[in-house]
Amino acid sequence: MKTTITLLVLLFLSLGCSSDGDEDVTTKDGPFAISELAGTWDATKAQFSVSTTSVDLIEQGGSARMTVQTSGRFSLILNPADRPAYTVSGEMFWEAWQGSYYFAIEWDDDPGDWDTYGHTYNGTVLSLNGGADTGEYDFDNDGDFESCSIHFIFERG
Repeated sequence: MKTTITLLVLLFLSLGCSSDGDEDVTTKDGPFAISELAGTWDATKAQFSVSTTSVDLIEQGGSARMTVQTSGRFSLILNPADRPAYTVSGEMFWEAWQGSYYFAIEWDDDPGDWDTYGHTYNGTVLSLNGGADTGEYDFDNDGDFESCSIHFIFERG
């Protein structure tokens, strides 16, 4: 009887503590600490692309400025030349998966979900590249934001 109970406990523990590797693990420490991004960043490129359409706010005379807290919380003011400025915000972190780290952003308008981005960072320049559906932009200025990819290059302000 004692052996049966022990086997049942071990079976329960092994099933309850699955290590299937599909868990989402997030952290503030990856290839660099997210807290290193704290401060103000001005965009030299703020490009939104979908299909054959691409808009770079900076090339068109607009601006983009991001303010990052040590926690990874940020706000990004986008100021297109042809319409009023608006702000988006969220939180930056790393998603650890299968021995690698992916730069991730959870946007405030989509809580509980995040996108991962290609990145480069050298202490003064941060570049983010997102695949399809990692950003939104109102390409035809009709009030409806379309899903798109993004490419931002920021310099520390």
